[in-house]
Amino acid sequence: MSRADRFNATAFSQWVNGPSGRAFRLAAGVAWLCFAWVARDHWWGIAAGAWGLLPLTAGLFDICWISASLGGPLQGRTIRAGQAAMRSRPAARAS
Repeated sequence: MSRADRFNATAFSQWVNGPSGRAFRLAAGVAWLCFAWVARDHWWGIAAGAWGLLPLTAGLFDICWISASLGGPLQGRTIRAGQAAMRSRPAARAS
């Protein structure tokens, strides 16, 4: 099992790639961009704006940057399909 598969099997991945996680990513991205706007005269305001683009784009386009960085699928729809397939498989028996 690859690192991306292990990550996508976690409860965190299921949450972050679900509707509430997507809404959270959108809100976090907007919050970081608002902070960046307020602090736009400082270097850390610019850094906050760059950082805010990650959750904003993830929420807007239903993508998971973490999964992609681990070598897994980028699209949330593909991740959710894989998670559903894993849940439908019978558990392997430990012998």
